[in-house]
This record gives sequence, structure tokens and C-alpha cells, in this order.
Amino acid sequence: MSSTAGVSGAGTQDYDVIVVGARCAGAPTAMLLARLGHRVLLVDRATFPSDTISTHLIHPPGLAALERWGLLDRVVGTGCPAIDIYAFDLGPFVLAGSPAGEGFDVSYAPRRTVLDKILVDAAAESGADVREGFTVEEILVDGGTVTGVRGHDKDGGTTIDQAARIVVGADGLHSTVAKATAATSYAEKPKINAYYYTYWAGLPMYGQFEAFDREDRAFAAWPTNDDLTMVISAWPMRDFEANRGDIEGNYHATLARAPAFAERVSKATQAERFVGMAIPNYFRKPFGPGWILVGDAGYLKDPITAQGIQDAFRDAERCTAALDDVLAGRRPFDEAMRSCQEARDAEVRSIYEFTADFATMEPPPPEMQEVLLAASRSRSAQDEFARVTAGVTRPEEFFGHMQERMEHQAPHAA
Repeated sequence: MSSTAGVSGAGTQDYDVIVVGARCAGAPTAMLLARLGHRVLLVDRATFPSDTISTHLIHPPGLAALERWGLLDRVVGTGCPAIDIYAFDLGPFVLAGSPAGEGFDVSYAPRRTVLDKILVDAAAESGADVREGFTVEEILVDGGTVTGVRGHDKDGGTTIDQAARIVVGADGLHSTVAKATAATSYAEKPKINAYYYTYWAGLPMYGQFEAFDREDRAFAAWPTNDDLTMVISAWPMRDFEANRGDIEGNYHATLARAPAFAERVSKATQAERFVGMAIPNYFRKPFGPGWILVGDAGYLKDPITAQGIQDAFRDAERCTAALDDVLAGRRPFDEAMRSCQEARDAEVRSIYEFTADFATMEPPPPEMQEVLLAASRSRSAQDEFARVTAGVTRPEEFFGHMQERMEHQAPHAA
């Protein structure tokens, strides 16, 4: 298919772009395109505010994006507590540092009921047409090129066809757009862990994200809106079937591996039901004639490093810039989107591999244990490790710096 096939027939379409999925990837994509003057339709089967499975965390790079868009004050204004320390309790030692980067020295973890509503409202304010409660039944294709969507409103009435030059799939793991276009996957890894979380009242975190690694179990906690703390437990997928019959019991058994934290939870009150997730790891080719994928629809990894929201924000900005070039006639579709894919993969590949290794909860090799132990003895190294998990510092930079430091210190130790 030629590059022009993906954007042909501009005069006959209702919209320049239809975005399917209105959460952390789709709403910003629609907002940014509308701000550039493009005709955008944003659809989602959900209505807002509504919840979705999420780690909630927005690391500094994600906050920088919100500030660029003029939305950070709205998120902070919801009363979501700032998080200025990431503490990783590995048993024999603790790494506790600041996630600071890109002009921010804190992170936030807003409820998705709060964050997604802000993003959807911003898209509408920017001029995008927003249809909540709209279910996409089919991706329309003509001669191999995606040309629009067919769907219905929440009342299930009349089926509606909407045409566009480009259809954006921002609809996550089970993307309708990815399925309809048979988007190919690569660098795949299986699901690594099963995660279950709930919220606790009366469990103050004092501005900290706390994570605990205990052999083949892990858990973490951080504050969110309404004076609640999210606490998430994880165990390997090999134990999924054995544990699924007693989620609550296995959740608390995991917390009990860090008795001091379990004691804190015992004094708190569970505020909501348990929510579970097990996430595959993949890249998908994010474009083809008349369509692109943004956010989790195009790239997904284990949630242990909580990169998803800021990845979605960055992808929205990157794809918006490429689409603007295409729609304005400055670049051919295939060229612009191929560059977009290459930039995405180059940016996230190392944290993708680091996340998968970190998620296995297998004992690290001796040389890795030495690096982490050495990092625990240096405040600056602990900060740098926190910045790795926040997506600020690349993993290879941290481990390279630590190796140089250890080699420099070795003769003095001898």
C-alpha cells in the first residue's frame, strides 16, 4: 500500500481523525490534534468519570507533559498527595531516593476517576467532538485502507458510521483497531506476575512510595485521592491458579512477609474491593493504511515500574506531531509513522527489558546484588535508582555509573 492510500479522499470524510479510546493515550491525542486545528472525534464506550485498572502513578516525565498541556494544576488541585521518595525494601537493604527529573522532584498517583475526567474534558474544551458511551462495533475498511468506524450510542439504538482520514486506536490491550488491522506484535514476553490491589483508609504514607521484595512475592503502596492508599500485591503467574481461590488470604500473606508494614495495614480499613490484573509484554507495529495505535494499544509491559501513564502521554505527543505533519501534507504517512515507531522503540526498549527482569522476582545474579548493595550505601546512587524506576534515567546509564564507581573504589578498598 502506498503512503498516500492512508490519507486519501480528504474531502469526503467527516473528520480528519477519529480516536477510539478516551483515557490516558486517546484523550491527549484528541486534545492536541484539536488544538492544532484538526477535526477530531473522540469516542469511548465508557462515560466519565469512571474507573479502570491502573497503577495510578504519574512520574516526573508525565507531570512535565501535563504542565505543557496546562493541566497539571487541575490534577494537583484534586488533593492528590505528592510523592517525593521511592523506597525499595529488598530485604537485606533498602534503596530510598528521589524520582526527580524534568523539572519536578515529586510524583502523583491520582485516581483514574479523577485523571481521565480531566483529560476528556480538556479534549472537549480544545474543540474535539467527544462521544461518551459510544461502542465501536466495527472498523470500516475500503480497499485495505481504514476509513472510519461503525458503532452505536449507549442506548443501543441506531448504528452510526463515521468516516475519517485516520483512525487512532487508543483502546488498550484488547484494541479493536489492532484486532481489525491484524497489527503484528514483536519482542513479546509472557505475563510475568498476577497483581491484586485495593485501597486503604487510615494508612498514611507521608509522601512515600514503598515497595517490598520478599523472595517470590512483592508488594507496594502509595497514596492517592481521598486520603486513601493503594496497596498492590504480586505473585508469579505460576501461582495464579493455586491462589485465585483466595485472593484476600494470599494478598495478606504477601504483606505478612514484611511484618512492620502488615501491622500498619492491620490498623487501617479496606475501602474498596480487590482488583486484579496480569499484563502481557509486547510491541505492536503501530500503523498501517489509514490507522495508527497509541499508548497500550501499541506497546505494553508489566506494571511493576508503573510507566503506563507517562508512556501514553509521550506517545500521544509523538504521534500527534507525526499526524500533524501528515494531515498538513508535510510528510508522507508511512514515513512519518515509521519515524514515530522508531522513536518510541528507541525511547522505551531499555526500560522494557529492565521492567521484565525486575518483575521476575528471581534472585539477581551476584554482580547485580553487588551493584544494588553498593547503591544502598550512596544517597546519590539511591536517587539515581529511583529515577530509573521513574523513567527519568535509562537503566544502562545507572548500571554503567555504578560499575564505574565500584571499579574506582576497588583499589582503595584493597
